[in-house]
Amino acid sequence: MEPFLVFLQKSPFNMLLFGLALASGAMLLWPLVSRPFRVTNEVGAIEAVQLINRRDALVLDVRETGDFAAGHIANAKHLPEAQLADRIKELEKYRARPIVVSCRTGTRAPSISGMLRKKGFAEAFALRGGIAAWQQASLPLEKG
Repeated sequence: MEPFLVFLQKSPFNMLLFGLALASGAMLLWPLVSRPFRVTNEVGAIEAVQLINRRDALVLDVRETGDFAAGHIANAKHLPEAQLADRIKELEKYRARPIVVSCRTGTRAPSISGMLRKKGFAEAFALRGGIAAWQQASLPLEKG
């Protein structure tokens, strides 16, 4: 321990290096440490299937029209992200049902599901990993 303390005391630069190493280690560990305390409204592909089958969840696909036509979850409602603010009234009849928001990779869905929760859709969930995760789980897509 003594050589380490001597190393730190030799130069302010050494202290800075040690501080940077400590901070970067903390940043790497933070996602693992904070995960149990985060309130997430994300569901995986299997959880989404359970919501669809057991609770008649609506799947809201927010991808662009070409991506939607190339393949989407069965019975998904297509509402591109760019049109969501103007067309949100179309979702009013689904307010009492769970809504699973899907995008291509799961990066946009959490913010959209959060916006829906703020608008009063209490059970809005993001599909973790998006349509890519759905396909990776070998779940079917409809075309057209």
